[in-house]
Amino acid sequence: MRKLLRPVSLLFVLSALATNPSAAQSAPQELVDSSKYVVERLVNHPDFTRLKYSLANAKAVLIIPSLLKAGFILGAEGGSGVLLTRDANGEWSYPAFYSMGAGSFGLQAGFQDSEVVFVILTIDGLNAVLNNNVKLGLDASVAAGPVGQGIEGSTTTSLGADIVAYSKNRGLFGGGAFEGAVVYERDDLNRAYYDVGASARSIVMDRQFTNVGAEALRSVLVVQP
Repeated sequence: MRKLLRPVSLLFVLSALATNPSAAQSAPQELVDSSKYVVERLVNHPDFTRLKYSLANAKAVLIIPSLLKAGFILGAEGGSGVLLTRDANGEWSYPAFYSMGAGSFGLQAGFQDSEVVFVILTIDGLNAVLNNNVKLGLDASVAAGPVGQGIEGSTTTSLGADIVAYSKNRGLFGGGAFEGAVVYERDDLNRAYYDVGASARSIVMDRQFTNVGAEALRSVLVVQP
């Protein structure tokens, strides 16, 4: 009976992640605050020395404080986060809210909760995200950011990529990758945090909306490489 319940319970988890990847997420301000803490932790982590250099040259950044991933042959992952763009003067926009979800099939097993910072390095990558329902690896190329290599010689893995993903994992998961994941705008969270007319493009490109609650997040993204 215990062997039977394990895959059945996992299927419930997978179903929840696939249909509502933001189910485990909190209010918009909590997502903003969690994103700030993630950036602080990863920027100052000895295994992510290249992240500062990536942020200093970024067009935008998508931060997912908690990307949940579970699988047993069938797999799913999901989470919500924020997108901010960086202008020519190095000033960061206020955050727009996004979610990410994916499903997979293959040799995989486990459960994982990851903190992920997607650094968007190209205009094409940013436009793909803003056009909504971008599929990583298809509409925008994505590469894994180097971990534990130091600064020297750490750029080769992301050469030519639109987006570089830096992730810190909690838990154990075998198999799978970010390619194939779909990133889409959260209109409901954008309206809740700003106003009825708020959209991702009007927030991060036109910069028509502000919220004092995001000032700390904007500040931690200003880094010196």
